Amino acid sequence: MVFVRTTPPRPVDVTAVFPELAPLARPAIRLHPRPGAPSAGESSVGGPLLWPAEEPWPHCEASHLHVDSGFRQPPAEVRLKRRMQARWHRDHNGQGTTPEEAAVKERNAAMLAERFAVGPPPADCPVPMLPVSQLYLRDIPLLRPPAQADLLQVLWCPYDHDPHHKPSTAMFWRSAAEVVDILATPPEPYEVNDDGYLLEPCVLAPEAITEYPNSLDLSPQMLRMVEDWSRWQAAGVDVDSSEHADCPRDFYDVHLADAPGWKVGGWPPWGRTDPNPRYCTVCDVQMVPLLTIASYEWDGGEGHSWAPHEEQAAAYAANTTGHCCGQDPSQPTKVEVGSTDNMQIYICPTSPEHPHTDLIQ
Repeated sequence: MVFVRTTPPRPVDVTAVFPELAPLARPAIRLHPRPGAPSAGESSVGGPLLWPAEEPWPHCEASHLHVDSGFRQPPAEVRLKRRMQARWHRDHNGQGTTPEEAAVKERNAAMLAERFAVGPPPADCPVPMLPVSQLYLRDIPLLRPPAQADLLQVLWCPYDHDPHHKPSTAMFWRSAAEVVDILATPPEPYEVNDDGYLLEPCVLAPEAITEYPNSLDLSPQMLRMVEDWSRWQAAGVDVDSSEHADCPRDFYDVHLADAPGWKVGGWPPWGRTDPNPRYCTVCDVQMVPLLTIASYEWDGGEGHSWAPHEEQAAAYAANTTGHCCGQDPSQPTKVEVGSTDNMQIYICPTSPEHPHTDLIQ
């Protein structure tokens, strides 16, 4: 971990206004993924995995007959497009393809020609899964590993799956010390259904924070309390009442409750759906959030108050002038799930080895 990202203090100490919320506080770790070149020995998003050479790489065994071929793209083409867009955005000179990019394009074309000569794999052929995240316990102490494990690896299929139109996920716990020979060249899918499922390799800057529940998770009594603007005023909250007096609940949700972006632990980021408890299929215990896979690290408008201190200027500039060519500072991973939503991985608090589940929110 070679860089730091720091969440700005919240505009209000919510427990000073509502001491009743203090027992609902939960620890979370914002991962702050940013483009880089992580190694298999580091925690990362979209980076190489510490995968044993002797262990088969996970494949999605489901049929992909339903996937619209019009949206499929080879991973190499997606990466080249991103590279060219990043250079255009960085240089602002409008130049065409560089010699290096031309060479990559030529190699990609040769690879595609070879593939098309053979023909694409059948739609019911198993699809190699893509790395989503690799998290070491030494960096992310909020992980809930089984005994002897200190490493979490999450992968997904780069195709939407019915009935919820989301990528299927796979999760593996392992002991890093037991991996001696690392798989050097993992298989890649022939194509991806959506370029938002091909992650940009990112290093992490984990930051421990405290979260409070989204208003949808509050009891009716507590929700009425949060919606009572006179309670905020009585506590001397210095907020522009002309903007929030009509809906203090929005102020609470946007600025004080759960943090946006990639994180471990904390509270669910409800909004697209009402709270939807998940229960373990083995022991029927209510499952808990483990990992949030986010389309954006912070929202536009007021939501950029969650942008780290170190990136406030970039967040403000993008919010006021927009961005181009996919170079949004709040979308460093290039992930886009659902309609720019979040995917959460849930695990059983009784036994992390029980089957996990996931949910688009």
